[in-house]
Amino acid sequence: MSLSTLFNHEEFIARHIGPNAADQAAMLAQIGADSIEYLVAQTIPDDIRFKQKLPLPDAVSEVDALAKIRAIAAKNIVNKSFIGLGYYPNITPNVILRNVLENPGWYTAYTPYQAEIAQGRLEALLNYQQMIIDMTGLDLANASLLDEATAAAEAMAMARRISKVKAEKFFVDEQVLPQTLDVVKTRAQYFGFELVIGAVTAAGDDDYFGALLQYPGADGAVRDLTAPIAALKARGGVAIVAADLLALALLKSPAEMGADVAIGSSQRFGIPMGFGGPHAAYFAFKDEMKRSAPGRIIGVSIDAKGKTALRMALQTREQHIRREKANSNICTSQVLLANMAGMYAVYHGPAGIKRIAERTHRLASLFAQGVRAQGGKILHDAFFDTVQVNTGAQTASIYAAALAAGYNLLQVSASVLSVAFHEAASQNDLATLIQLFTGQSADLAALDVASSEVIPAALQRTSAYLTHPVFNRYHTEHEMLRYLKRLENRDLAMNHSMISLGSCTMKLNATSEMIPVTWAEFGNIHPFAPQAQTVGYFEMINGLADQLKAITGFDAICMQPNSGAQGEYAGLLAIRRYHDSRNEAHRDICLIPKSAHGTNPATAQMMGLKVVVVDCDDSGNVDLADLKAKAELHGANLAALMLTYPSTHGVFETAVKAICATVHQFGGQVYMDGANLNAQVGLTRPADIGADVSHMNLHKTFCIPHGGGGPGMGPIGMKAHLAPFMSNHAVANIDQGDASVAQGQSAVSAAPFGSASILPISWMYITMMGAGGVKHATEIALLNANYMMQQLSAHYPVLYTGANGRVAHECIIDIRPLKAASGITEVDIAKRLMDYGFHAPTMSFPVAGTLMIEPTESESKAELDRFIAAMISIRQEIDQVQAGVWPAENNPLKNAPHSKNDIAADWDRPYSREVAFFPLPYVLDNKFWPSVNRIDDVYGDRNLICACPSMDQYE
Repeated sequence: MSLSTLFNHEEFIARHIGPNAADQAAMLAQIGADSIEYLVAQTIPDDIRFKQKLPLPDAVSEVDALAKIRAIAAKNIVNKSFIGLGYYPNITPNVILRNVLENPGWYTAYTPYQAEIAQGRLEALLNYQQMIIDMTGLDLANASLLDEATAAAEAMAMARRISKVKAEKFFVDEQVLPQTLDVVKTRAQYFGFELVIGAVTAAGDDDYFGALLQYPGADGAVRDLTAPIAALKARGGVAIVAADLLALALLKSPAEMGADVAIGSSQRFGIPMGFGGPHAAYFAFKDEMKRSAPGRIIGVSIDAKGKTALRMALQTREQHIRREKANSNICTSQVLLANMAGMYAVYHGPAGIKRIAERTHRLASLFAQGVRAQGGKILHDAFFDTVQVNTGAQTASIYAAALAAGYNLLQVSASVLSVAFHEAASQNDLATLIQLFTGQSADLAALDVASSEVIPAALQRTSAYLTHPVFNRYHTEHEMLRYLKRLENRDLAMNHSMISLGSCTMKLNATSEMIPVTWAEFGNIHPFAPQAQTVGYFEMINGLADQLKAITGFDAICMQPNSGAQGEYAGLLAIRRYHDSRNEAHRDICLIPKSAHGTNPATAQMMGLKVVVVDCDDSGNVDLADLKAKAELHGANLAALMLTYPSTHGVFETAVKAICATVHQFGGQVYMDGANLNAQVGLTRPADIGADVSHMNLHKTFCIPHGGGGPGMGPIGMKAHLAPFMSNHAVANIDQGDASVAQGQSAVSAAPFGSASILPISWMYITMMGAGGVKHATEIALLNANYMMQQLSAHYPVLYTGANGRVAHECIIDIRPLKAASGITEVDIAKRLMDYGFHAPTMSFPVAGTLMIEPTESESKAELDRFIAAMISIRQEIDQVQAGVWPAENNPLKNAPHSKNDIAADWDRPYSREVAFFPLPYVLDNKFWPSVNRIDDVYGDRNLICACPSMDQYE
C-alpha cells in the first residue's frame, strides 16, 4: 500500500455513506442488480446521463478540509461593528451555543409535523412566540420567518388580503431599513402594488391599503407613530411597524401605538451576525388576522388523554394544502434561530433583557453627550442605540481613523456618520469612539453622572413583558442546561434514528461540516462590512458557486435566496425579468404538473403568474399530450413550466427532454424544482436536461441541517441568458462573482448572500466528498431507495415505478387499499412508527393516503432493515385488525403513540404492554418515549391558543 493510500484522503466518503461494500453487494443482489452501474442504467434515462467525471477536485480528508476553510476564514477581518441597520454584535450565552446551536439533538430534527415526537422544540417555539407577543404587545405571533425584509414583504401581502381599501397603493416610511425597502420593491412589482415612499407623517394622507413604518427609524430616531397610525387606519389601511426587538424593552410597544402588525428580526437576541444570516424574523399580529397570516404558528391543544400538548396550528393556510390560494409560499422558517432567540429571553429573563437594553442605550446616550460636549452636532435628540453625527468635512478622516482602529461605522453621506451601539460594546469602545469623533479623551464617569434621558416620557415603556414563569425560572446555568436537555429528550432527531421523509433528504449533517459555522471569522461579520474585510467570505462563496455550477451544469449561481421557496421565487423572478427585457411582459402563464409541491403554484401566484395545471398519466408521469396541448393553447403567453425532476412521484420520467423542448418551442422557460437534486448529482445535470433555472436546497442535497424547520438555503443556478436578471442588493452591491452581471436588480432577501454563515457546511461537504464521492452518494441514494422499495413491496403496494420497475431516490407506498379493508390510515401508521422509534415518512404527499419514503445514502443497511422490520410488523398488526383479532377502534395503531404516561396507567386494552411499547426486540435497546399521546388537531384549531399555558399544564 502506497504512502498516499495510507493517508486515505477519501476516508470521509465512507463516513458519509451508510452501507459498506459488503452491504452494497447484498442489497444489489436482493434487488436483482449486477452492479451499481446496472441499477443506474435501469433507473435514469440514457439520453440524460452525464457520463463524464464531474469537473470537481478529488476528495479531501476532514482534517485537510478544515485546514483549507480555516485558511479561507482567516482572510476575513473581524472589526468591531457599529454599522447597525438591523445587524448587531451580541453575546450568545455559551449554554445555548453548546446545547442548541452545536447540538445535533436540536439541529438535525425536522419541521414538527409529527407533533407527538416534537414537544421539546414546539415548547421552545411557543416560548419564542410568547416573547414576541410580550415585546410587541400584539395578540399572536408566528414561529418565525426568513428575515426582516421578507417579513415586511409578507406583511404587505397580508395587508392587501385584509384591507378593504380598493387602491393598490402601499405606503413605506422613508426611514425603513434600505435592505427591507429593496425586498419590498421586488415583491410589490409583480403583485401590481404602487409603492409610495415618504415621511411617516404622510402615512394617512391617501387611501393606502397598508403602511410600513420603522421604529426606531433607519436614522436611529425614535418617533411617536401613534398619530400616523391612527390616520392610516381611519382610511382603512393596515398599520405595520418594523420594530427593533431589543429597543422594545425600553420603548412603548407597537400595539400601544395602534399597530395591527409588528415585524422585525430577533437577531439581537443572541444570534451571530453571520454576514447576514441565518436569523429568525418575527411576525406578530392581531387575533382577527390569524387566518390570513403567513408562516407557521404553534398552538396549544390536548392529547387523547386530555393532557396539554403542542402542535402546528391552522395548517390549512399553508402552501402544501392550499397551493396557489395559500397565504404565502413559505415552506422553511428559521426554527433553530427562533429557538435560540427564545432561549436567550428565557435565560436572561425580563430583568436581564432590560439591563442589556439599558446598557446599550446608555452607551449611545453617553456617546452623544460626549460628542456634543466637544461641539459635535447630533442629528436626533431621541434615539435608542443609533447616533447620527454631522461630521462635515471631517467625515472621511474620522471614518478612516475608526477603520484603522478596528471599528466599522456607517457612512450615511459625505457629511454624516452613524454609530450603532449594541450588547457587545464596552466602556473602552465608548471612550475610543468619543476620542475618534472629538479628538479628546472623555471622562466617562462624569458623563454618566450627568447623563439625562433622551427617550421622551410618552414613548418610554411602562407595560410589563416576559412575565410568564418560563422567563423567570431558568437563570442559573444548571437550571438552563437541564431545561434544554429536558426539551431535547422529547424530540426525535437524527441522532436517534433515521428520518425517512420523502422529498426532504434527511441525510448526515457531519460534525466537520458544522464546525466552521461558529467560528468568529464567519459569525462576527456584518453583511455590509467593507469588502476588504470579507475576502474570505467571497472566496468561500465563489468557491461554492463554482462547485454548484460543476454539479448542475449552469453558467451562473445566485447565492441570495435563503430557503427553497425563496429560490423558487428568485428563479421565477429572473424568468419574468427576462421576458420583460424582451418586451414580452404579457407572458404570464405558468404550467405546473398536478403532482408538484405546493410551493410551486404558491410561488407562481406571488409572481403574478396564472397557474395552468398539467395532468399526469396513470404511471405518475407528466402527460406529454396534455402538456403539448396546453403549451400550444397558451403559447403566446407562456412564461414558464415548473417541473420537479425526478418527479415528486419518485421516478425519472423518460420524456423529460421532450417536455423541456415543448416549453422552449413556445417561448417559455423551464424552471426545475431542485427538491430532488439528491438523485441527480454526478449522474445527470439539470442544465443538460433542458432546465433554464433551478434552485438547489442546500439543506437537503448539500447537508445543511434542517434545524427543526430551518434554516435553509436555496441558491439558484441559471443559464447565461438569465444571469443578468438574478437578484443583487441595494445596500451591498455585489460587483464580483456571478451576480456582478446583474447590476441594478433588486433583492429577494435581506442580506446579499442570504444565510451566508451556513454556506461553509455545503462547501465542506463537496470538498470532502470530491467528484467521485458526490456521485457515489447519489448512486447509494438510488440503491437504498430501491432496496427499501423491494423489501416493502411484498407487504405494501408501491404506487409508482419507472420504466424498468425502479424508483429514484424515494418510493411511495399506497395505504388506501389497507384503509378500505381495515380502517387503518396513513396517520395511524405514522403514529405507530413512533412506538418503534421512527419518525414517519412523508404523509399524503404528493398523493393523499400514501407514505413517501426517502432513506438517503447516509443510512446503513442495518438502519434500513430496522425500519423495514418496523413496517412489516405494522403490516402484520393491520392484518390483526382486519381479521377482527383487535377491535377496529381499540388496537395498537389507533391508540398510537403510546406515551411514557401509559406504562404505569391502568391497562384494559386487548393487547399487551409489550406489544404497545416494545413491539420488536431492537426497540428495547434504544427506546424513544413520546411525551404525549395522539394530539387532537381539531380541538387545537377550534380552541386556538398560541401563547404559553401555565406551567402546571406541562406537569
